[in-house]
Amino acid sequence: QVQLVESGGGVVQSGGSLRLSCAASGSIFRIDTMGWYRQAPGKQREWVASIRGESYTSVADPERGRFTISRNNGGSMLYLQMNSLKPEDTAVYYCYLDDGRTRYWGQGTQVTVSS
Repeated sequence: QVQLVESGGGVVQSGGSLRLSCAASGSIFRIDTMGWYRQAPGKQREWVASIRGESYTSVADPERGRFTISRNNGGSMLYLQMNSLKPEDTAVYYCYLDDGRTRYWGQGTQVTVSS
């Protein structure tokens, strides 16, 4: 099994920054893509950013220029640097890993941005 554990969430004021981390462990077949989704109360889960391999990154349009996704060398750690945070960024952020067969999910970390 694959385990994903997110950390780094918290409460921050509007305009502030947070760095989320996701640690992958267990029987990882291979890593095709890793990324982040988020889910705000009463809303559907939405894709935020992803990284294919160790350098091919994509970020959702509303977050482009504010959020940066990265992986460490070797790929077991995933990061999401979030700058210029807005109240609408408040959500539970979930890390995922695609191994070409299965998508695995973390348990989520809460990010709350106060105005």
